[in-house]
Amino acid sequence: MRRRLTRIRWVFLYYLSWVVFTLVGVLLNVVCAVLMLLPRRATYERAVRATIKRLFETWLAWLHATGIVLFDWVGFDGEALKPGTVYIANHPTLVDATFLLARLPDAVCIFKPSLMSNPAIGPAAVMGGYVKGDSGLDLIKAAAAKVAAGQSLLVFPEGTRTAEGTKLGKMKPGFALIADRAKAPVRLIIMSASPGFCSRGQPWWPAPRLLPLLLRVSLDRTWDYVPGRPATELTQSVERRICEVLEGLKACPPKKHTSS
Repeated sequence: MRRRLTRIRWVFLYYLSWVVFTLVGVLLNVVCAVLMLLPRRATYERAVRATIKRLFETWLAWLHATGIVLFDWVGFDGEALKPGTVYIANHPTLVDATFLLARLPDAVCIFKPSLMSNPAIGPAAVMGGYVKGDSGLDLIKAAAAKVAAGQSLLVFPEGTRTAEGTKLGKMKPGFALIADRAKAPVRLIIMSASPGFCSRGQPWWPAPRLLPLLLRVSLDRTWDYVPGRPATELTQSVERRICEVLEGLKACPPKKHTSS
């Protein structure tokens, strides 16, 4: 009986956390939709990014206070994160970006065009100056300009959440091209999460079987800007480093996923 009541409590907190997240997100996007109608809306971008960061920090505090997600932040204490950096991470859960944007300085990320035009979440991304994820040179130019201007850029090189049953998908070299154009360093963040924690192929609405959830976020090594370094070389180096850190979890990607 006690175990059943404990399970009910965790499931209640899980859904309540999503309700809080959704309501705050809707309110933010309503405000941003109004701001989009104002002249010189670009002048509001930095303030909107700061607001988004504070809201994500508040949501992290909520998750910590309820205990529904147990965070292990490794390497984040005692080191000032530098803006003007391309931060890259593997992508185990649906909400990785919210957790990382709460910690990175003046950060933007790359949004899919369909999400940018979505009235439920697009206005905040537009007003925050996030990069529209069209493929090709225009994306690289736009993202590199943000980094060169001193903003942080968060990129998930896999392009989507990691497929269930693997720990790392095929990595794309776009982040390396952006960093090279911006003459910026690349900093790796490695994440690991409880099974069933909003992973690819699993919707968020069924409560995970194991609650509370665990998330480990490790601030890892930096690759400084090296003129003329091939993007594939940097991409492969990142893949090897992620595998090295997660090898205890049998995390190395299948050979067919390795960049060539």
